[in-house]
Amino acid sequence: MFFNSFEYAVFLPVVLFLYWTVLRRRQNALLLVASYVFYAAWDWRFLGLLALSTITDFYVGNKLGATGEASVRRRLVGLSLLVNLGILGFFKYFNFFADSFADLMGNFGLAPSTPTLQIILPVGISFYTFQTLAYTIDVYRRKKEPEHNLLDFAVYVAFFPQLVAGPIERAQRLLPQIKAPRTSLSYEQIRSGLYLILLGLVRKVVIADSMAPIVNEAFANADLAGAGTLLIGVIAFSLQIYGDFAGYSDIARGSSRLLGIELMENFNQPYLSRNITHFWRTWHISLSTWLRDYLYIPLGGNRKGTSKTYRNLMLTMLLGGLWHGAAWTFVVWGGLHGLYLIAHRQVRDITRKSPTDPFEWSDLLPALATFSLVNLTWIFFRAETFTQAFNYLQGLLTLRPGGVILRDVALLLVVAAVSFALDLTQRNMHSHTALQQLPAVVRGLTYGSMALAVILWSGGTPVPFIYFQF
Repeated sequence: MFFNSFEYAVFLPVVLFLYWTVLRRRQNALLLVASYVFYAAWDWRFLGLLALSTITDFYVGNKLGATGEASVRRRLVGLSLLVNLGILGFFKYFNFFADSFADLMGNFGLAPSTPTLQIILPVGISFYTFQTLAYTIDVYRRKKEPEHNLLDFAVYVAFFPQLVAGPIERAQRLLPQIKAPRTSLSYEQIRSGLYLILLGLVRKVVIADSMAPIVNEAFANADLAGAGTLLIGVIAFSLQIYGDFAGYSDIARGSSRLLGIELMENFNQPYLSRNITHFWRTWHISLSTWLRDYLYIPLGGNRKGTSKTYRNLMLTMLLGGLWHGAAWTFVVWGGLHGLYLIAHRQVRDITRKSPTDPFEWSDLLPALATFSLVNLTWIFFRAETFTQAFNYLQGLLTLRPGGVILRDVALLLVVAAVSFALDLTQRNMHSHTALQQLPAVVRGLTYGSMALAVILWSGGTPVPFIYFQF
């Protein structure tokens, strides 16, 4: 079992104390040990997979740097793809493809005997696989010099703040920070790092976890619940998954900042997006840019005409959906976003604003329209089966009668207001630590209220991070 919040609250200070004092000259060695201990807290048996990916890409990267022969370079990058995607494919997709093949044959009256294995999905495997693959591909493309220090490279792959749910960092950004000496922290780094951790806890514990029971109840009763309950349920899931994942990213960035290392911003107020293209430029930024650079552009991007651009968009989003989970519901989720992006290309000249421009009242209706479209896709993302998803949609679209629980409505409104206020402040002040710019008294009251809310909401059943399963 992974660290809970209390255990992490003990683990991180111990690492920080050792990191900045007795092991100051061995910081990277400590980071590697801490990262492997952190991962082993879930299941030590899968440390071998993490080490295999690390050693494979370290070896391939150095061999790529030592040869200019095109055929050899292709074989080397092919080895990296085979090892990394082979591991990912087996542990994440073996049963999915075996069951899908059996279902397909069943449609033709055949009943093949397909092997079903009790395969445990290693936590974070999709994230660190994409991170280490990006390094190898960049070395192959000669956009990055190979790393010759195995310790530094191993820390890059296994860096514990972002190991299990990102952001998916590029070697060009993270490795130089790992290699650079880190002798002290500034007051601002300490102050903002602690604030990001507190903000992440508020998003996770107060926003996401308070929405989980509402979401679970609505989807469990998708065939019976009234339209009002279903509407509340899907909006609650939008808030849950955003608070959950953005909260993890904030905690990761805050923890890393206290180690003297900066991680990229993975979210930029996505639910304030004026259109679906803006949404994907502000939601899970490290994945969307990875898909753009290593899938969409290599497929041809928008360079080969309109029809191929649409094909490339759709393939990218379908595979992005499959990356999230081994189920056809995730593929449909990705396909819907692909259709949205294609449709938006027909009208995108209407919107001239940047995704991070200040949010104004005139943006409210476009943002609500985009939010509604995203909510529709979340039904397939959250549903465990197509039957559940279609029952959910049917109940919503037919306005199935049924009452609502007023307590759930009130809680949803409060949580939505808090989430909107946090995002609006960050967007219009162009800072993820915008609350730190408040007057001292207001800031103190705000911090105290946030900490108290986290304490009060921490007494329930722990809810695992949603993206740990990906």
